Amino acid sequence: MAAPSSLPAISNTFFTPFNPSNQTLKTRNTLTARSSLTSQSLSSAKSTLLNLISDQNRGITTQSDPQKLLQITEAIDTIASINGEQVTTDSSLSGTWRLLWTTEKEQLFIVENAGFFGTKAGDVLQVIDVEKRSLNNVITFPPDGVFFVRSDVEIASSQRVNFRFTSAVLRGKGWEFPLPPFGQGWFESVYLDEEIRIVKDIRGDYLVVDRAPYSWTE
Repeated sequence: MAAPSSLPAISNTFFTPFNPSNQTLKTRNTLTARSSLTSQSLSSAKSTLLNLISDQNRGITTQSDPQKLLQITEAIDTIASINGEQVTTDSSLSGTWRLLWTTEKEQLFIVENAGFFGTKAGDVLQVIDVEKRSLNNVITFPPDGVFFVRSDVEIASSQRVNFRFTSAVLRGKGWEFPLPPFGQGWFESVYLDEEIRIVKDIRGDYLVVDRAPYSWTE
């Protein structure tokens, strides 16, 4: 049998020439879509969290409601899992942050029981200056009282800050009582934006704060 004089032509239908610009465009579109979904998920999770803590009296009410505590901590963990790549230890961390909700028992005890000492607790604050490597934890007792703990801080990672207490002061109108420093630890800001910051710390406590409408100074 004679061999065919030529092979059949192969249709171009089954072959798409590689175009680097097309591939780059697809990659960009995919990353944009993922970023959009992440932003939507974070926005939804943030709204859920703020709604959950809105009636919890800075965490005092939550102490007697295990189901609510579980819902809140699950919302925080969801945000942390979505937001693991955000850098929260740059200059955006600096500012006066005001307590919205926490599981930290010592702070809640003082806030809840300030009346026994003839006063009341006002704003509870974290005052952070990344450039100066300083942190003040502050509980105010209007109109003149304040208890604050000074700390030195160092940036440990994109979300973790190490701190070491250096001194503490109880101050009233015309008087001041110094207290010794008493420890060190770390906290991670697992979410931060122009409105709020969400924190986990070395003891497993949670903290949600907003940016105070003023700057606190000693």
